[in-house]
Amino acid sequence: MSLLGLDVGTSGCKAVLFSQDGRVIASAYEEYDTRSPQPGWAELDAAAIWQIVKGVIRRAAAGALSDPLRALAVASMGEALVPVSRDRQVLGPSLLNFDARGAEYLQTLAAQIEPERLYDINGNSLGNQYSLTKLLWIREHQPQLYASSYKFLPWSAFIAYMLGAEAVLDYTLANRTLLFDLEHGTWSGELLERIGLSDEKLPDLAPSGTAIGTVADSLADELGLPHGVVIVSGAHDQAANAVGSGVIEPGQAFYGMGSYHCITPVVAERRPAQPMLVRGLSTEHHAVPGRYLTFIYNHGGTVVKWFRDTFAGSEQREARRRGEPLYPQLLQEMPDGLSSILALPTFAPTGTPDFRTDTCGLLVGLHLDTGRGDILRGILEGVAFYLKQTVDALPGVGIAIDAYRVVGGGSRSDSWVQLSADLFGRPFARPAVTEAGALGSAILAGVGSGLYPDCATGVQAMVRLERTFEPDLARHRLYQERGEQYRTLAGLTDDYLAGLHRSLHSAGADQGN
Repeated sequence: MSLLGLDVGTSGCKAVLFSQDGRVIASAYEEYDTRSPQPGWAELDAAAIWQIVKGVIRRAAAGALSDPLRALAVASMGEALVPVSRDRQVLGPSLLNFDARGAEYLQTLAAQIEPERLYDINGNSLGNQYSLTKLLWIREHQPQLYASSYKFLPWSAFIAYMLGAEAVLDYTLANRTLLFDLEHGTWSGELLERIGLSDEKLPDLAPSGTAIGTVADSLADELGLPHGVVIVSGAHDQAANAVGSGVIEPGQAFYGMGSYHCITPVVAERRPAQPMLVRGLSTEHHAVPGRYLTFIYNHGGTVVKWFRDTFAGSEQREARRRGEPLYPQLLQEMPDGLSSILALPTFAPTGTPDFRTDTCGLLVGLHLDTGRGDILRGILEGVAFYLKQTVDALPGVGIAIDAYRVVGGGSRSDSWVQLSADLFGRPFARPAVTEAGALGSAILAGVGSGLYPDCATGVQAMVRLERTFEPDLARHRLYQERGEQYRTLAGLTDDYLAGLHRSLHSAGADQGN
């Protein structure tokens, strides 16, 4: 019997069919673009992407000729919600976490919920990246959509629901709404009452790895699946990445190199509110019972995608026509040593620790002879430097990272992984299956369908390491010096870039009118 893991992200979705021992049988992937109807808005066409998801399932499932599919689960991006009807129709677009809509509610919410109390209940700090503010925006600005929606579903629950499951959400994604009670595994009555919301528009809740339905027979026929495939509650993509890379014990962390770059250490117990809040750190449910995660993240793959589309647009179109990736060629153009470019990767609203919305990116050191490979390496270094600032603050809350497991699309590049090991000064181990979100989903599908008694057994059966990248200590020392330059530049330019962003945004809007 085989297991299907789905990973639905901000810029693409994949479906991977696995054997019970973690061998990839078949896979399919398709990329899509975000929409920006107005400056600062960012959304996905959920109805169109549902058709894309069905397509990748169909293509991957075609590989299950002699290994019938037993169960599936979905990992997905967090925060973004899809409005759906009772008869499983998509009613509107999905507002992404970096969409500016909803920011106007933050001041009021801050007065309603003190930071320490919010953290005690939910494990997060207030920010516009979470589902709550988007839900409030829809209720006020699109009241007809809000009233007519049966449920607002995060993407993992949305895909499962469209396949035939009940409207059920796992704890890891519920955590990202800001409305979840971390200790009790329920929607927080206290938070809902303070904010003036009810849970009627929210899905039911269940731990990751819980059977929540079966694929509808009509859809099974359409997608080439056997009848009775079990649908299992999945996880936030970062929690699924952790499971799929074998990161389930304290001291371990994975480095996800996807649309977002996210470093996720595992902890056995929650940390006090104040030191975590100062560092912009959250406490999240792991997909593994009795374990928690904290997220250190910012845009990574999306900035690299911007570089690709801006500096190699025609080459990308040709590569797409041929069905070949362009990234390997671009990465080969990078210089061997440190880049001469210093990049602030704040091209969109940022993650940990500041969660800034009023910023823009910066490239320093450009000359007439600067090549695009040097710019690309500078961007990769800038993404890593951004994250390392928070990693360096972890000892203050008693969190240690001894070694990393690196996963995601970027981890397929040896040069990119080695750059990261050198910059962080820690070993980076790459699993044999780098699409850990899909593998983690498949492991959860195995747990929920009874194939494995728990996640630890599933990890032991399905996760294998391929290679470990040891840091070059001489280069690490150079990166430590460059890191000081990065921190100085970031500190000096925070307020300036915020003002510049507002000025350019205003000028662009005026010109468009």
